[in-house]
Amino acid sequence: MDIYHENKVVEIWLTNQEQRDPAILQSLKPIYHQYQAQKYQVAVFLSGRNPLYDQTRDLLLYNRRRLAEQEVQARKEFSSPMVT
Repeated sequence: MDIYHENKVVEIWLTNQEQRDPAILQSLKPIYHQYQAQKYQVAVFLSGRNPLYDQTRDLLLYNRRRLAEQEVQARKEFSSPMVT
């Protein structure tokens, strides 16, 4: 659990095993109430089931490809003559 007082944010990170443990999930309720009463945003992050490296690589490749497509499109729009 990470608490960022300056932003009023509480981050809770759960592993796959913790996500499946009803006792752990139940133990989070008092934490939610405590920090929500103090007007903090409580965020719970759940670990994924796929390898982090593969998912991160795929996301970065997608973003790079998308950015390149947007740059090409912007160049086309900039260089094409205006029709009147």
